[in-house]
Formats: sequence, structure tokens, C-alpha cells
Amino acid sequence: MVSSSSLPSTKACTLVIGLLLCGCNTVHKAKAIMDTEKASLSKLDIVASIEDDLEYDENGKLAKHYVVFPANRPDCATSLWEDGLKKPKYGFTASPLEGDALSKVFSNRFEGEDYDDKEQEEGYLCMAACLEKGTDRKVAGHTMPHFHYRSRDQNSAKQKTRFKNWFRGHCGKVEVCFVNYVVRERPLEIYWANPTSGDKRKQVDLEFSEPKAYCFHSYLGHEFEAIDDESGFYEKITIEHATIKAFGTSPPSSSQRFDEIKHLEADVKSTLELEWDRHLTVQRTFTSLGFAKGRLPDDVFANMGSFYYNNRNNAFNEEWEGKGPYVNWWDSDVRFVLTPWSMKHRWQLRFNKMVSQWAGTEIEATSTYGFRQYQEGARLLSHVDRTATHAVSLIVNIAQENLASPWPVEIFDHADRLHEVTMEPGDVVYYESAKNLHSRSRPLTCKQGGCQYVNLFTHYRPVNEGDRWHQNLSDVPNRPPPLLEGQVDYDRESSSCSLPEQQQREENNTDNILGIGTVECNDDRLGQYISPTFYKSKSAGDLFRWWKATEDPNFIGFDETDNPNGSHGSLEDHLAKVFDGDDDGNANDEM
Repeated sequence: MVSSSSLPSTKACTLVIGLLLCGCNTVHKAKAIMDTEKASLSKLDIVASIEDDLEYDENGKLAKHYVVFPANRPDCATSLWEDGLKKPKYGFTASPLEGDALSKVFSNRFEGEDYDDKEQEEGYLCMAACLEKGTDRKVAGHTMPHFHYRSRDQNSAKQKTRFKNWFRGHCGKVEVCFVNYVVRERPLEIYWANPTSGDKRKQVDLEFSEPKAYCFHSYLGHEFEAIDDESGFYEKITIEHATIKAFGTSPPSSSQRFDEIKHLEADVKSTLELEWDRHLTVQRTFTSLGFAKGRLPDDVFANMGSFYYNNRNNAFNEEWEGKGPYVNWWDSDVRFVLTPWSMKHRWQLRFNKMVSQWAGTEIEATSTYGFRQYQEGARLLSHVDRTATHAVSLIVNIAQENLASPWPVEIFDHADRLHEVTMEPGDVVYYESAKNLHSRSRPLTCKQGGCQYVNLFTHYRPVNEGDRWHQNLSDVPNRPPPLLEGQVDYDRESSSCSLPEQQQREENNTDNILGIGTVECNDDRLGQYISPTFYKSKSAGDLFRWWKATEDPNFIGFDETDNPNGSHGSLEDHLAKVFDGDDDGNANDEM
């Protein structure tokens, strides 16, 4: 849209008329106001609202890349675009901003190290920012610090060069990762096609599978060709955004070798026994419950969300051989989106500050997992993470689509009380992952057409303490004391926590028929997420019992005869879920 600011202001017109009527000799001053406004007219449509004036696709995501800047700045390098003399490089649309749009993009407070504060931002004469294609409408305009340009220089040759280098190096330059799933026996040949001459240059001989992925920097509009002459495979790709691309078709997760699949329940039992013992070995704690829910900063979520959205159709099956029954890959393929190194490093700098503040101690990153894309029926077995490296961790929910009901992360606190935490895109869950058992035992359920649930995981330990961090108990007195068994009434009487009335629960969330996240407790120290089943674990056998019962995603607790109750439509139904009568299917099996 063209803003009303593109016309001479009412103030200027009124001033000219008034001065003419009074015969004032200073009429030339009013004319100068109009001349200045006329001289600064933009030849581009001025954007006044990020939400309403930019182009979005059918899913509410930015349909193109934008480079935005304050309107009517003739002394800035962006004036070449605003005057219509030039256009941005491949893939970008130039858009001058004013009003709310200008304030939203350039008055945001960032937590990045290269950002100072709002007052300093307003002191810069020339500014620009890049908005990424695929960014959700709700966070469009919130950009990571490296996507911002600021300069106090006037329209000098130095400023033009600096601006050009920034735009090319931070907006036009993107990370790319290629994976070969075409042929296992030999490398896949990857060529770069020169955009000027069309000549091809060998980029890499790409070995088979995700661990041999090749990541590098390229530019928007560059083209690559993947070739295997022997099989006749050929594919050409143009880089439209930061890109993850797997050539060929990855084998299904269920194709991996799993010798014990006929004895799955026995394997699950032994695994849960191991995990129960492991969670008891760690005595060091950082928080009272062992977990908390939080939220990503908008600019980080915008960057992560756009990257996933742009690459959501490039996910490949996760390779699961030898990893055990922790994810039910034999029932549901687990998809994976690799994360480029530099992008992951930027996210990690921000995560580190968040997790350190929550844990109350300085921490160091030990690993960051890519985007895991869960499909219908997915389940995650109760477990703890690696003791040496995963003291505290972060789950980030990036996206979820078409869920029939919430898919909570289950966390047993320091007294093994079960909490079920629901998440929305952009939410995070902090947790003490080497000590607190965690899972998603309820199967992921979808509405018609299937669904997806996408998380990223990242892990930490206290800095300078190494693999034996859990043996250092000197800092424990400085941390909030853990809420142990017997310290709350709920440990003696579950009725101290209760579900609200069914009608109120249905009004809150019609999809949440189990009432997850709605339990109210007399003791605020228990938080907001006590499981509506009021389940508590005392042994590995209880973990197995939970795993069996939650084969029914609507499981809501055990009845007086110790059989699992299900919920199909409302909690009041409490229809008994009866497992098959064979030995392996009995919910009351002892360990």
C-alpha cells in the first residue's frame, strides 16, 4: 500500500494558505516544507504494518524475503532501491517502512551481544533489516541481530561499500547442507553451476547417509547439480533460502536391524530398569522440581521457525540402528531435519543464556540435536540422558500441525511425581535431563490427514566441571532445595490436587479432554502441570506399568481394581481399557 505520508501534509498546505491570506513575507518557508516532502517521496510502496502490508502464503508465513529500511532516507545507501534505480539481489523485495512497522522492526530489544539498546538504535541515521521467507506472521519483524544493519555515516562511498558487504554477507549468503541417499556404494557427485557462464565446477563427492552430510555457505540463486552417471540419477536445485537437501530416498526407520523386536516388552522392561537405576545415581540438583516451562525470544523463534518451515518437506528418516526402544520407530517413522553449523551456533549462544539463568549456574553446551519430526503414533520411552554431558537440557517446540489432542512431555520430578507439560510452537521446557526421568508415552494422535510435531533438543553441563559435574555437591546449598518426598500434602493425599469441573475444562480447550495442564493443587510449589492421572512412580515396575497403560492415548488413571481407565469423549466416561489376554499384554505384569 502507498501511505498517506507520500502526499504533502495537511500541516504544510494549511500553512501555505494561511500565510498567503495574511500576506506574510515568509511564505517561502512553507513552500520549502512542501518541497522537502515532495523531494523525499518513495517510488516504492511504504509499509505501515508488518502484519497487513507484506505478502504471506496460505499458511500465514512470509511468501518472500524482504529487506526493509526507514522510508525517506535520501542520504542512506538504501535510497538506490527507494528511488527505483536498483533492485536488491536475487530473492529479496525492498520495502521502506514507517509507523508501526518501522517501530516494530527497529525498536525491538535484542539479547544478542552486538545490540545495545533502543536509544542507541534510534541514534543511527541509516538502518536496514532482512526478514526471512517462511517467518510466521505473529513474529514477522522480529529479526536476529546479525540481520540488522546500522550506520551513522551519510551517503558516502564508505557507507555504500559497508552496506553492500553487510547485505551480501548476512542476507544473501546462506548455509546449505546436502545428504546422499541415492547410492550407498559410491559417492554422489555435486557440481556448482556458475550463474554467469553456466560452467560447472565439482563441489564435493558426497558419501552416503546423514553422518556424511556436507554443509557449506552459498548464495541465494546459486544452482547445484547432483549426478550419479551409473544409475542415471540427476537433480538440479536452486538455493532459495538456508537449505537442507537429501538427494534420493532415505530408508525407513523400521528397516533398521532390531533383533529383539519379537521380545519387545522384555526389552522395554530391562531398559526401564536401567533408566530407573541411572536416575537414582545423580544427587546434584539445580531447581526445586527439576523442570520449568518457558518461551523463546521472538527473534530466535522467527529464525528457527522460518528455517524449519522452508525445509519441512526436506526431512528424511532418522537412522535408528542400535539405539534401542527409546523411540517406537517400528511403529512410526521418525523424520529428521539437519541444522547447519553456523545457524546452530547462533541459536546456541542465546539458548546458553536462557538455560544458565534457569539453572542458576554458568553452563557449557555439549550437544545440539536437529529438528526431530514426529509422526502419528510416535511414543518416547521414559529415560534419563547421558550423565557425563547432559546435566540440564532444553526442549524447543518448533511446529505442530493437526493434532487431535495435546502431546505432553512427561517429567517425573525429584520425588518421582508425574507432571505432564503441554507445549505450543515457540515454547521451551527446561529440565534436569540426567536426573529427571522424561518421556512421551502417550501416542501422538492426529486429526484426519495426519499430523506432525517438531522439536529441537540441546544439552549442557556446568562449565569447567567436566564429566564428573554430578559429583560436585558444593553448589547445592546455593540452589533452590529439591521438593522431596513427604514435603507436600500431595505425597500423602492426592486429593490435595484436583481437576476443575468438566464443563470448565471443555470451555478452556475442547481438544484437551484429559485436562492436561488444568490440575489445581493446594501447594503452589508443585507448579501447574501435575498429571491429571495423579500418577507417582516408586520403581521401574511403575514405569513399565505407565508405558503399558498409555498405549491408550486417553488413559486417565487406574481404577479400584488396578486396571487402567481410558477417556473417550469425557473424563466422566472412564471406560476401562482392557488389554489383550495374552501374557505380553497384561497391564498388571510384574517386573
